[in-house]
Parts: sequence; C-alpha cells; structure tokens
Amino acid sequence: MQKGFTRHPQSNEPATRVKNYITPGGLERLKDEHRFLLTRERPAVVEVVQWAAGNGDRSDNADYRYGKRRLRQIDGRIRFLSKRIEAAELVDPERPRTGQAATRAFFGATVRYENAAGVERVVSIVGVDEVDLSRNHISWMSPLGRALTKSAEGDSVVLKAPGGTEELTVLEVRYERIAVEAFREPAGSEVSGRHSRANAHPPEEEDKERSR
Repeated sequence: MQKGFTRHPQSNEPATRVKNYITPGGLERLKDEHRFLLTRERPAVVEVVQWAAGNGDRSDNADYRYGKRRLRQIDGRIRFLSKRIEAAELVDPERPRTGQAATRAFFGATVRYENAAGVERVVSIVGVDEVDLSRNHISWMSPLGRALTKSAEGDSVVLKAPGGTEELTVLEVRYERIAVEAFREPAGSEVSGRHSRANAHPPEEEDKERSR
C-alpha cells in the first residue's frame, strides 16, 4: 500500500478550547445516571439518613454517618453530571458527511489501522465520558485519538505514547453508529440493596426451608 503523508499530532492547543464532544449514546448514558441518582438513589439514601437520625446519638450512629457521607458523594456526582450534560456538544457519527469530513478521521470516526508489525486494530473515537477499552472506544483527547485525528486511508501517523513512539498506517476510516454501553444501576447502590433485601426469604421462611 502506498502511504500518504506522515502527520504528527498537535498537543499544544489551549485548554480553553477543549470541548465536551459526545455521541448520542454517551449523552443518553449520562442523562440516565443523572436521573437515577436524582430521582431514585438520593431519595433512598435520604430516607435511610432520616431513619438513622431517629436512632439516638448521631455521633455514634454508623448508619447516620455513612448515609451523610454517601449523600455528599451523590450530590457531588450529580453536580458533575449536570455540568457535563450542560456543556455537551452532541456529534452523531451517523449523520451525513461530505468532502474531507467523510473521508478523514474526526470525532465519531471508526478507524482501522495497523502498526509496523502488520497487526491491525479497529478503534472508535469518542468523548472522554465514553471511553471503554473493552469496546475499543478511545477518547479524542488520548494520544492515539490525537494521532488519528484528520488522517485518511493510506496515511501514516506518529503515535507518541508513554511507552515510546510508533508509526501507524491508516487502512480505513468510516462513520457508523457507535454502541455505548447503557447505564445500569450499580450493584452497591441503596436502591439495588433494597431490591435484594425485598427478594430475600424472611427468617421464618428460611427456617421452614431448612426443616423440610
């Protein structure tokens, strides 16, 4: 294959120009987590705190102290998610593109490339809130994301990573739907804990089961 130009990524862009680009799936996941924390997890923890507050000395009340600490964590996460959602700049990889926007790798592109040893890899360039290495979703701000940005089929790019410098050859650039893993309720959440306790056998039923 005849290689095109070799491009070196630019890493001296002012921090003030950094934007929160995100795909539709990534934005939906942020909104789902925000909604879960605000309407389900936080009210559940508030209920626990209120219950614990009525159980005597708060300074020696583990449930109360844990609940208050958990509330601070939830409120911090809600504030963070609110800011990320508000600052989000939605980019749909499936929208029609023309010219260089359709043939060169920008945010939302799926890129197939090979290294000097001929080993191929496919990655999708996504937002910092969507990184999922198990799905080969890399941040547009990562060393690899920066190296691939603006490249086209046949180009050679230089990857500058902590482990050293590597030359890569771009084999294909395409734009398609990027499947982001949906938000799921954390196993350690108060809501999921309630579900587990509700589905557990009451003590008297467990005694019956053991006596059979």
